[in-house]
Amino acid sequence: MIANTSPQDAYGKLNIFAGGCCRSEGEDYVNLFACRAWCILVLIALAPLRGTAETARHPLDALTFQEYWTVLETMRASGKLDAESRFAGINLHEPPKTEVLRWKPGMTFRREALAIVKQGRRTFEVMVDVGGKKVISWKEIQGVQPALIVDEVEGAVERVKADPQWQAAMRKRGITDFDTVDCDGDSPGYFDTPEEKGRRLQRVHCTEGKGFANGGGHPIEGLIAVWDSEEQKIIRLIDAGPVPVPGGNADYDAATIPSREVPGPIQITQPVHGFRTEGNEVSWQNWHFHFRIDPKMGVVVTNVGYLDGGKERPILFEGSLAEIFVPYQDPAEGWYHTTFIDMGEANTWGGVASTLEPGADCPDNAEYFDSVIPTSHGTPQRRLRTACIFEREAGDFAWRHSPGGLMPDSRRQRDLVLRMITTFGNYDYAVDWTFEQNGTIKIGVGATGSVEVKAVRSRNAAEDRDRKDGRDGHYGHFVADNTVAVNHDHFFNFRLDLDVDGTDNSFVKEELKTERLPESNPRKSVWVAEQKVAKTESDAQLTMMMEHPALWRVINPNVKGALGYPVGFEIAPGHNAVSLMVDDDWPQKRAGFIRHNLWVTPYREDERYPAGDYPTQSHGGDGLPAWTKANRPIENTDIVVWYTLGFHHVPRPEDWPIMPTAWHEFELRPFDFFARNPAVDLPREH
Repeated sequence: MIANTSPQDAYGKLNIFAGGCCRSEGEDYVNLFACRAWCILVLIALAPLRGTAETARHPLDALTFQEYWTVLETMRASGKLDAESRFAGINLHEPPKTEVLRWKPGMTFRREALAIVKQGRRTFEVMVDVGGKKVISWKEIQGVQPALIVDEVEGAVERVKADPQWQAAMRKRGITDFDTVDCDGDSPGYFDTPEEKGRRLQRVHCTEGKGFANGGGHPIEGLIAVWDSEEQKIIRLIDAGPVPVPGGNADYDAATIPSREVPGPIQITQPVHGFRTEGNEVSWQNWHFHFRIDPKMGVVVTNVGYLDGGKERPILFEGSLAEIFVPYQDPAEGWYHTTFIDMGEANTWGGVASTLEPGADCPDNAEYFDSVIPTSHGTPQRRLRTACIFEREAGDFAWRHSPGGLMPDSRRQRDLVLRMITTFGNYDYAVDWTFEQNGTIKIGVGATGSVEVKAVRSRNAAEDRDRKDGRDGHYGHFVADNTVAVNHDHFFNFRLDLDVDGTDNSFVKEELKTERLPESNPRKSVWVAEQKVAKTESDAQLTMMMEHPALWRVINPNVKGALGYPVGFEIAPGHNAVSLMVDDDWPQKRAGFIRHNLWVTPYREDERYPAGDYPTQSHGGDGLPAWTKANRPIENTDIVVWYTLGFHHVPRPEDWPIMPTAWHEFELRPFDFFARNPAVDLPREH
């Protein structure tokens, strides 16, 4: 079965077969022994394929398959795990930054893991020395809720569907075949209500999947079970009354919607990649960087440097997507809680980065990277193709000039793209790190997937206007018959540990201000750039305003460029948005990082997540708002920039049944870093 199969194909075939073997059909489950047997076969089959390649080569490499086993076995040997123990995450605990900066290939480095363990109602942080196979610390963290665990969601769904009251409510809606009903549980946020106090809750909602692949297009509206995960029971059944389930076909596969004819394929062929990879280190033209695929954060880009005049100059020590916040804007009883802090609340999917489809998610010339994630039981699982890297030519030019319109001098542009795609419920987000030949790093998020909808009584907007109580479309937009997509926001926070030519940096805000000219001048006004260096954290809490434009950049005051300016990199925003929620709204408080588009903090090893380490049912104020209360100094020291990219989403019929990818981007752009355009040396043909 394996001998004449490539490693990736072998992984895929075994994963598909084992997954199908252990899948449930209604209430019947295949023999547990068979499932375990297949798991053993998978491990045996995969061992020779990845064996020696799974040694960490860099101190910031992700934990390997074998290292996850070592973590689990070490914790078992401690005697502190029990039958109730479940893992809400196991991640690399990075070595101290000073050690990473001193490290050179061939040197040894520490390997540690941080595990979040849930035992009944208690939560523990466990630090494990992977190389030494010993537990360093086992600490209880009180007053927090870890991310939802897949076992909890699956257990809640089974119990809810067996509940007599829930079944009666379904029958009231004309639904009697519960095997066709798909349900899911999610974190309900926090709103300071009595039922939330001291409980670990889920809200379980359902869709009708009979005859349709896209069950999300057929919501069973107005019925939600509030589930206590600790007591394993429904504490309240929300029933706002029956609303007909939309009957239209929301599927988007080729069998449902015939494909258009697209004459003439576009073929991408690249016999030799222009980049080189050694493990997870990448070299491309003048760029050099490392990356890992982290179960919680996805792609983490590290040790980014640019070769300038034969010397590699550091730019970015570490950058990653740190949090996603998606608050929906419907105040109904069944909707107001829908305010997802995606990366911090949900461990249900077992890892942020999803498997990529060759030739579609990434072009034909892409190279793929697999990853390893831990299950809720602490065992490692392989994920295929969770990141890709490729060179791209989009037909753009890097620069050109044509004096007098004659004899143009132009150079083709080529980019290097590192991509992952993360899926949270109904949304898919592509996250691209694009390295350009001109020294710029472009960071983009492409949102697609299926918009979240509610079933309504009105067939369309015209019928809604004619109803006396017509408000079905007040908090959203009709996208199909009896189907309203609810208005919502998307906010993405990126953690950017910039080290521009060294660790001691400062943050500069350069305001563009109008200068009134004297009456003697024919001009009445011009604008000038006034530079302000942020002294403390409060100086660098900034919000984009078109009427008060400014440039934001990180400089190294200790290193001067060729023209005497401090070297720097600009954080150049693209399209962005600010929150429209009021300050005392619970979602606004819980995701306090959206209060500003940009924050700057002094580097601290334990400050990694902008909504706090434990945002599940958090009460607000954690993360960036808490850290910056001290208003710490940030001048000429090691600093971290936190940039929030956002957009308001009023859905439209063109977003249905599947949303066209909408891209939003920002750039890390050299400013006084180089003596000239670093792409001026591009050849005519490349």
